[in-house]
Amino acid sequence: MSGSIQEVGSGKSKRGRPIELGGALVTLVEPHKGHEVEYNRWYERDHFYAGCMIGAWTISGGRYVCTRDLKALRYPEQNPVVPDNDTGSYLALYWVLNGRFGEWIQWGTDQVKWLIENDRMFPHRDHIHTLMYKYRGEFEEADGVPVELALDHRSPYLVMVVGQPAAGADPAAVDAWFAERGLGAAVGASFDPIAMHAGAPSDVPRDEATDRFLHLWFVDDDLPAVWDDRFAGLGAAFEESGLGQLVFVSPFRGTVPGTDTYTDQLW
Repeated sequence: MSGSIQEVGSGKSKRGRPIELGGALVTLVEPHKGHEVEYNRWYERDHFYAGCMIGAWTISGGRYVCTRDLKALRYPEQNPVVPDNDTGSYLALYWVLNGRFGEWIQWGTDQVKWLIENDRMFPHRDHIHTLMYKYRGEFEEADGVPVELALDHRSPYLVMVVGQPAAGADPAAVDAWFAERGLGAAVGASFDPIAMHAGAPSDVPRDEATDRFLHLWFVDDDLPAVWDDRFAGLGAAFEESGLGQLVFVSPFRGTVPGTDTYTDQLW
């Protein structure tokens, strides 16, 4: 599931699409209290673009926020992704073109170094979970939203699911189990983590658990209204299947670019 920069992104067409997703940067960050607005403005008006979007081979990007009402829905209470379920407020996702993922990782590493050297970073925030993920597959309804368009589709809600497969569990069997659940998402995507690049910034925590999986579920419905039916019992049901455990399940809502919406609702 892990690979070096040279190994990720074969460039071979997987689904016969002219534009195909190869991987993603997933970054969950916590602004320091008292700096919420400042952080939000720096990120959306500078770093979202300078840190990722201006790079070649970036397909799209999106930002999400976990407000205090959504944090109350997170589970399990103790997990390896966040130090506590009140932490990890802002999630940013970036899609990278298949076949160019390795080049993009190298560019991103060099770009962050340049931003640090030119005082373009923001000190009043902490990286909680920042990792590159190789795309594995999508959960799509017939003639539904293709994964490449998931971020541009602008679903109002997103569910992030991190799981630990049981020893010997077949990744295809894990994905098949989720596909059969009927979670009602506009599109879902499955990813495998990639070991952190040696040149990554020192403030990014090293997460060596590359045997986990990540699912991202983009939800068009009112997620709090359907949470209990679709996602609240997902962890228990998955554990009962014998395929593994869900170590982090969290809802998010899309940010409203150009505004400070939700910055006063984080805790």
